[in-house]
Amino acid sequence: MGTRVGRSTLFGIPLQQQWSYRNSGDEAPTYYLDTDSPLYYYSFTDAAIAMAYRSLSKPEQARFDPMITGFNPADMYAADHIRRVLLTFPGVFSGIGEFTIHKEFVSSKVSGEVASLTDPALDRILDFAAETGLVVLLHSDVDRPFAKKGTPPKFLAQMRDLVARHPKTTIIWAHTGLGRVIQPVQDHVGMIENLIDDPALANLSFDISWDEVAKYAVSSGEATRAAANMLNRHPERFLFGTDTVAPKDAAAYFAVYDMWKPVFDLVDKEALAKVLRGNYERIFDQGRKSVRAWERAHTAQR
Repeated sequence: MGTRVGRSTLFGIPLQQQWSYRNSGDEAPTYYLDTDSPLYYYSFTDAAIAMAYRSLSKPEQARFDPMITGFNPADMYAADHIRRVLLTFPGVFSGIGEFTIHKEFVSSKVSGEVASLTDPALDRILDFAAETGLVVLLHSDVDRPFAKKGTPPKFLAQMRDLVARHPKTTIIWAHTGLGRVIQPVQDHVGMIENLIDDPALANLSFDISWDEVAKYAVSSGEATRAAANMLNRHPERFLFGTDTVAPKDAAAYFAVYDMWKPVFDLVDKEALAKVLRGNYERIFDQGRKSVRAWERAHTAQR
């Protein structure tokens, strides 16, 4: 991170791929597309993150905001898991996520029931996040893979309704609903700005991390200008991040920022400061404060 990065979320990958000897023999899968084996939720990831965080010095800890991910969003017990993690590791976590509802190539490989934006289990999670102040980082594709161009995005209305049902929950929509093959919908910028302009969705912000998202923003001069104009018009609603998994060196970590440079060069200095750091600090400072207060109140009751 050096001096280029102020703060960062820190979370484990919630899904583990089953190592099936019948499928891959002695070769253990290291990526969810390595084999045909199913994925399952690996709750120990939260304990591993908590212990790694606790091993850091206080100045180092101040630069990280650990997130809880080891829960199944289709399970009504998920909110109880999150509660137990907070009470087991007080002083550690600031939010939940990035966790997934709809995700290309991933959702169909998860064992058990399919997650849904309309599932009461997800509502229970977001209700608990509102109670505690946990920041929610949610990945849900805006559309199906290889959707027919010009058709309404399959999951947009459900996402809008979910956010509106939980006005007291701070929600960040990861990657604005995009992915490797989930391309920007028709007038994607207009779609985002319609959500921003809806007063019922004032609790919604947008994450623009991941190189797969950056590639769309810089795919043409027109796309670059449209992305920059959107950030200039609504600088308080966007957060930049890398979404880099276990980067081998600093160059790999900063590569996503470098990809966004053509857009950032067109963004006003004050607006860019909010997108790069200011909004993150505002949202996660409040998350830390609220969660610590909830932990103190509920640890005293145990």
